[in-house]
Amino acid sequence: MTFKGPSTSLWQRFQLCQSKSSFAPTLFKRFASSKQWQARQKNDQFTREATVKGLKSRAAFKLLQIDEQYRIFRSGQTVVDLGYAPGSWSQVAASRTQPNGRVLGVDIIPAQPPKGVSTIQGNFLSPEIQQYVLDFVRDPKRGRPRSPSSETEYVNTIGLNSTESGSTGTQASNPAKVPNSPTERTVDVVLSDMSAPWVQTRGFWNRSLSNPYHRMMNTSGISFRDHAGSMDLCRAALEFSFNVLKSGGHFVCKFYQGAEDKALEKQLKALFDKVHRLKPESSRSESREAFFVALARKPDASRSAVLPAE
Repeated sequence: MTFKGPSTSLWQRFQLCQSKSSFAPTLFKRFASSKQWQARQKNDQFTREATVKGLKSRAAFKLLQIDEQYRIFRSGQTVVDLGYAPGSWSQVAASRTQPNGRVLGVDIIPAQPPKGVSTIQGNFLSPEIQQYVLDFVRDPKRGRPRSPSSETEYVNTIGLNSTESGSTGTQASNPAKVPNSPTERTVDVVLSDMSAPWVQTRGFWNRSLSNPYHRMMNTSGISFRDHAGSMDLCRAALEFSFNVLKSGGHFVCKFYQGAEDKALEKQLKALFDKVHRLKPESSRSESREAFFVALARKPDASRSAVLPAE
């Protein structure tokens, strides 16, 4: 059984969103909203508290509330965080899966990994990147703390192209090979905080690594566009979850509310025992952002029910 990656239409839509023609009409509006965003951040209670507590961003409080309500984390789990940059969700996941847990973050935007978190920089919609994620989580030792005595032996078994090197280790043209049986599914929790990043148009020489965060203010202000984009990314994350989540595993997904979210909720209910909608206290009141918290993957869910053909 092979996973063919995102549908052609989804891949084309992503590329269109990144094109200059798609970006140009909203450039001025985004510049203005960027200034407003920065001013709002300075006066925000959760932003200040995140800074005091050493968290990467205020988004950490959203996941903390979700975990307090639904207890999605426990020690020793394998967690995949899609759209992890700047890393606050991965910080929370790493702290709550200790000891012996492992967290893998994936993002197209470069960001410094939080302590104890493995990361891959790449476009999650790419089959090449998805294959690399699958290879990572199938190896029960990768991403877990190791004693110094075992380090040399382990490095020799995986070669130099480890996850920290950023190498994908696969060919882009090959579809990702998904697990064929429940025993091959190795992930306990999938988190998705994905949004399409803003196209970087200047400052490449000093912002590509040290200051990528301006690109993460990534809503266009056009409700329909933001909603449609979030639905595409949520469904890509759901398909990934179907392929890798253990029975009983959990899925948390950010989305922007709109006409399609009820259809997505129906898909989630086909795969999970319980599905909750939540708007955390730290979400801004004017934002259309919300979260699906899907608990306890069903062992016998059919692919056709969860991922119906379009």
